[in-house]
Amino acid sequence: MGIKGRLVLMNFLQFFIWGSWLISLGNYMGASLGFSGIQIGGVYTTMGIASLFMPGLLGIVADRWINAERLLGLCHLIGAVLMLYATTVTDYFWFYIIMLLNACMYMPTIALNNSVSYNVLEKKGYSIVTDFPPIRVWGTIGFIAAMWTVDFLGYTQSAGQLYVGAASALLLGFYAFTMPPSPPLQKETKKSLMSTLGLDAFVLFKQRKMAVFFIFAMLLGAALQITNAFGGPFLEDFKTDYPDSFGVQHPNLLLSISQVSETVFILLIPFFLKRYGIKTVMLFSILAWVFRFGLFGIGNPDDGLWLLVLSMIIYGMAFDFFNISGSMFVEKEADPTIRSSAQGLFMIMTNGIGAFVGGLASGWVVDHFTENGIRNWQYIWFTFAGYALVLAIIFPFVFKVEKGEMVKEE
Repeated sequence: MGIKGRLVLMNFLQFFIWGSWLISLGNYMGASLGFSGIQIGGVYTTMGIASLFMPGLLGIVADRWINAERLLGLCHLIGAVLMLYATTVTDYFWFYIIMLLNACMYMPTIALNNSVSYNVLEKKGYSIVTDFPPIRVWGTIGFIAAMWTVDFLGYTQSAGQLYVGAASALLLGFYAFTMPPSPPLQKETKKSLMSTLGLDAFVLFKQRKMAVFFIFAMLLGAALQITNAFGGPFLEDFKTDYPDSFGVQHPNLLLSISQVSETVFILLIPFFLKRYGIKTVMLFSILAWVFRFGLFGIGNPDDGLWLLVLSMIIYGMAFDFFNISGSMFVEKEADPTIRSSAQGLFMIMTNGIGAFVGGLASGWVVDHFTENGIRNWQYIWFTFAGYALVLAIIFPFVFKVEKGEMVKEE
């Protein structure tokens, strides 16, 4: 297998692990373990907590002491053991602790996977800009493949999904050790702890437009966590009214349309940025979240299936047009000396604080509209849609960019 093929396999497995449980774990916790909405949301906050500090801490380790590919493999091996142990736990407290430890192992591997890929490509004389995206897209394909695997095996409501995740983590854990070495960089001037954690990029908050941008990044990171946690339980609750419908029988297949859409909208970003500019593209993303939640509120897996499918398609715009375009905006606006730290700050705001707030808040909303064990999903989704609509109304008035800053060409 050529080096590109080996990197494709690594990226495929990296996100296959995540896709095996990220979307369906809420279904398992609600239907099989009997966890409440706030408890389900609480487990999903573990990824936000881990994203606040673990990528930075393990980044220091990879920069100074241990090869990145070895650290990548070690994290996945530990994660495999934790997921296996999680299959035996039914108590909320201990399940939360195990999934928190698992998140602490998995979330840093996203950055480590990229680091290994970049290092290997550079050493082999390839261009990261042109050669990495076609490799990285296989990560999204791996995520979709995992969702389909769990669905077809009938594991969406069982601990079987964690067995699938553990098996793939074990495989990648050993496979990572066979990758070309990515040793620590020996430099006279090493990054400080503040720089590695991305904290020196907080200087960007002195600029009004960047402060506004990061605040909205956090608020939209919360929106992303909502459908991750409760998309599965939402479809599961239709089993009484529509037990034989496609969405109830194959929830992961239906939800995976979102990831398929994501791959398409990534390719549309350059066109939209050139045609409409960064501010409008980001506004499109926020409005897409309004429709994402609103269509969930009026759709169902039977005669309203087309509304749910449309919501899945819109997800691609909702996610990519802020997260991917936003990352490009940060790259352009940050001083070259803190660009890496600025990207770290962007991750902290979206996947860290945003995910933590979103997990707790969404769980509270779900419990608020639950009576006698019956969830009023229409009220729940309309509440989330109203939240996104408020953001869409406020955003164009508070986010200001000057001419020439990734705006529409005159």
